[in-house]
Amino acid sequence: MPNHPTDAERFLFDTNGYLVLEGFLPDSLVDVLNAALERTITRRRDPGFRRAHEPAFDDKLDSANARVMHLLAEDPLYLDMLDYEPMMDYVHGLFNEMPHLHSTDAIYEIEPEEHHGQGWHTDGIQDGFRDFRPHVPLLQFKVGYYLSDMTEPDQGNLTLVPGSHKSLVEPDAKNGMPGAVQICGRPGTAVLFHNGVWHTAGPFTRRRGKRVILYYGYEHPWMLACAEQWRYDRDFLNSLTPRHRRFFHGFVFDPPEYRWG
Repeated sequence: MPNHPTDAERFLFDTNGYLVLEGFLPDSLVDVLNAALERTITRRRDPGFRRAHEPAFDDKLDSANARVMHLLAEDPLYLDMLDYEPMMDYVHGLFNEMPHLHSTDAIYEIEPEEHHGQGWHTDGIQDGFRDFRPHVPLLQFKVGYYLSDMTEPDQGNLTLVPGSHKSLVEPDAKNGMPGAVQICGRPGTAVLFHNGVWHTAGPFTRRRGKRVILYYGYEHPWMLACAEQWRYDRDFLNSLTPRHRRFFHGFVFDPPEYRWG
């Protein structure tokens, strides 16, 4: 995908706070990522599964639905997707030439639940970087990959309020979110969004609906907001190639790496 992001894509991202890229992942890659996620969920549900370190956020595995966190050590595919080359054009062009890992997680939902999703929120520590109000800057860059068919709404689709990253007032989420849109797309659709955009999981009322999304979050290299980098064991971190080590803070390695720019 040469010459991306285009000027039109930059305009849309800056204006709306998000960008939808239809057909971004080939079907063959969607298939292997779905298979990897199913293996991950099975492994995490095994009573004998243990982590080297407590996660920053707990997995959700107590129903037919699942949310799994901190994926990079689970399968080489997840590590490859951290710097998936076509997406790096967008990460570099819209965010930072030297992005660091902020987070990885995946959502797998096949049935409605009373308490569905996190509710309306913006991303970031301290309640969505509220200390920077009224203008919350672009500090985290989130990428979501649809791995299930979400061309129809009301199956938990990512729901956003376009332009809400520029709002000077807090929304009254309890009384609805004017202008909210559900993001629909085929498997392989990518959604990129600004940490300041108000978003949630949409309603899940569609019969036989399915919501499978793989998320990667990136932050600036000078930030220490990441909770995930601290949660991988030393052997995994030291096994990383230079290609992937550049996404981590130098001091997580043994011996630490000096980073100056």
